Amino acid sequence: MTLIAPSLLAADYLKLGEEIKRMESAGVDYLHIDVMDGHFVPNLTFGIDMVAQIAKSTTVPLDVHLMLAEPERYIEAFANAGAAIISVHIEACTHIHATLKAIKKTGAKAGVVLNPGTPAEALNAVLSEADLILQMTVNPGFGGQSFIPETLENIEKLATWRTENNYNYLIEVDGGINQETAELAKKAGTDVLVAGSYLFHSPNLEIAITDMRR
Repeated sequence: MTLIAPSLLAADYLKLGEEIKRMESAGVDYLHIDVMDGHFVPNLTFGIDMVAQIAKSTTVPLDVHLMLAEPERYIEAFANAGAAIISVHIEACTHIHATLKAIKKTGAKAGVVLNPGTPAEALNAVLSEADLILQMTVNPGFGGQSFIPETLENIEKLATWRTENNYNYLIEVDGGINQETAELAKKAGTDVLVAGSYLFHSPNLEIAITDMRR
């Protein structure tokens, strides 16, 4: 089954509570929250307090994507704020194995993220530790970018390694996801689709979600 995770980066911030309820009513599986620090990526977005407020307003699990330099400093705070999944970039972590262990210690699921230019092989040492692997299909930092098809090769490798080694991680994609690219990602082995503009700007949200699952 394909899981759907709307990215709140594309929501109307003046109506954020309404937007969250709309997604919850439509039966989404996660709410994807991009946390950016202006250092690891050139943008600023949601912080710890905002995540805590969102967690209080919904029963949908929060999929928190830390686009931060030194993300290990903030793991416990985001877990306490209500994150169900905390994902960190391998490019930002000096000690990725220890960071994933620290996430799991909080009770949250541990995710690791690959930028488009990072080969899947960079994760070989931690594939057995990860609960989720997020392949960025655009360069991180801004919404509304176009899907990078070359990232499908990483997804295919991750799906093959999972089968061959009996790993348990979910494969998630984020960036430029619409009906067409969702199909490509799913065929490559993706389990979780993060979509922003495509869902939040859809004239019929329920149909859009049904089509993405199919």
